[in-house]
Amino acid sequence: MRNRPVCLVLFSLFVVAPVMRAQDAVNSTADQNATAEAEPVVVSATRFDLPRDQSPTSISVIDSQDLDQKQIERVSDALREVPGLNVVQTGTPGQLTSVYMRGLPSEDMQVLLDGVPINQGLAGQFDFANLTVDDIDRIEVARGPQSTIYGPRALAGVVQIFTRQGTGPPGITLTSEGGTFDTFRETATSDGKIGDFDYSVGASRLDTDNERPNNQYRNTATIADVGWSPNEQLRIGGLFSYALSDAGDPNVLIEPKPLDNLLTEKWFLAPRIDYQPTDWWDHKLIFDYDHERQVNDPNMDGPSGVGPTRALFVRTTVDYQNDLKITSWLTLTNGLFYSDVSAGEERPFTVFGPTLIGDHTDEIAGFLQATANIRNFIFVVGGRLDEFDQFGAVWTYRIASSYKIDKTNTTLHSSVATGFSPPSSQDKIFGNNFGLLPEKDFGVDVGIEQRLWENRVIVGATYFHNDLSNVIGFNGQFQTLNLGAAETQGLETELSAHPITDLTLKASYTYLEAEKTDNSDISQPQGSRLPRRPRNEVYLSASYLWCKKLRTTVEAKWVNAREEINFDAPNFDVEDYNFVNFAAEYEINPHFSVYGRIDNLTNEHYSEVHQIVFIGAKEVESGFPDLGRGLYGGIKLRF
Repeated sequence: MRNRPVCLVLFSLFVVAPVMRAQDAVNSTADQNATAEAEPVVVSATRFDLPRDQSPTSISVIDSQDLDQKQIERVSDALREVPGLNVVQTGTPGQLTSVYMRGLPSEDMQVLLDGVPINQGLAGQFDFANLTVDDIDRIEVARGPQSTIYGPRALAGVVQIFTRQGTGPPGITLTSEGGTFDTFRETATSDGKIGDFDYSVGASRLDTDNERPNNQYRNTATIADVGWSPNEQLRIGGLFSYALSDAGDPNVLIEPKPLDNLLTEKWFLAPRIDYQPTDWWDHKLIFDYDHERQVNDPNMDGPSGVGPTRALFVRTTVDYQNDLKITSWLTLTNGLFYSDVSAGEERPFTVFGPTLIGDHTDEIAGFLQATANIRNFIFVVGGRLDEFDQFGAVWTYRIASSYKIDKTNTTLHSSVATGFSPPSSQDKIFGNNFGLLPEKDFGVDVGIEQRLWENRVIVGATYFHNDLSNVIGFNGQFQTLNLGAAETQGLETELSAHPITDLTLKASYTYLEAEKTDNSDISQPQGSRLPRRPRNEVYLSASYLWCKKLRTTVEAKWVNAREEINFDAPNFDVEDYNFVNFAAEYEINPHFSVYGRIDNLTNEHYSEVHQIVFIGAKEVESGFPDLGRGLYGGIKLRF
């Protein structure tokens, strides 16, 4: 199976080569520089600035303007528009929210905030339930294995979030809104630069009761990015984030829990130094200390007798990156990474087993990447070695390329890479197996991006294929083992258009095949479709500014052909669902706006996650229902 995708990548490279040789050699350097300056840059593809239209990685960008226009409050809702991503929320806001990338689960995807890894918790995944968009400048989604430059959990790809960096006179924006389900939300953001100091800060508070008993949600979040730049070559800064969330957990429809709450507290502090002594040498050093605490009370999820629990997660990381521009066309990127993670759970009232269980993991890694940029042809090759105290060394590599044809404004890109995801503390602790090996992936993609009508229309398509091995699963006796293998492949398409002034159109479509390819894991037979992975997803949005005062935005999503877990039997089909959201904002003057939105306009009744439960001897399908129609309105003040 692996030969086929490799051949596709090699074929794309062979196609690019003769086109390069035939390119007009008289293209001026000035024209090339003008194009690069006009094109937005991305970082996630290579760990340094690169024009968006030359990215060798399949990448999508969501900017702050898009977030404002759609009145998006959480990062997970922003990611619903990205092809290749499937957002799965176990019910209403505040409940566990996972993101599958190219059919691979959240624990196989690295999430970064200004370069700081923020995957946390016993499961090693990132729960997007409580991550708000406060102070966010843009979100970059790089799909395909990125472990060579981003290390553990970048098996499927990377979601990288960038905060604002203050550049002009200080300004403040305040919002206050209320609406359906006894919902109230307040936000405050500010950024600016005073002398050599720059800052940006964001804070928000959300209170809602949602639709069901014991479904209340309270979330407080704050984030700040500050820096001092005594000259143009040096910036000494720091990032701080804190979030406190309290969510009632009503469980599935036919098994309501009258009293069960999950309290989650997260914070981290990440000082950093960015230093560029010359225009051909760049250094970045990030130190991070983060902490997560979860209290589940009275913990009605676990076996009888467990009682309330408290989970703790503490991590220290050091990330150093060095970019050396050897010549005008060759850049070497290398770096070192260190991580120390402690995770555990206190179960003081358990009547069986230990009252304190835990895990500790150390990791040290080094990577080297070479990026050649010759007349619009970019070729990237890199390798990385990660050394863990528990299971030894893991080697990964990545080869990627892109070529931009100026005459037709077309970009071709392809990549071949390996990735890995280490076993989580949860896998090791609750499966009583500290000898687990990392899950591994061999991934390939080939794509094209076409710009039309003076860049007013951008359309892209990418084919991808992943072969997974060492997949961690259960053996039927509540033990975790490296049992499985799986395969995912599909097609991602994306369109962005600005046909007339003040009108923005977006669309994306994902086709996904995801199946288990061996029979080792007895929970599912060989050939079963991986659960919660839709075969088809379609996203559409349109935004228009009327008379320079009123902005209206509508977005819709359709998801079909999903299956859900049915242990010891084939998975069962889950019905399709769709939703439509509408948002509007009217600017009364430059300092004051009123806004409103309708979520789930058609009042669709659906669940993104289903579950089989038993009533007596009868199997019953039951879900975690999402919210019905909700109406919200508020005001925005700018100073």
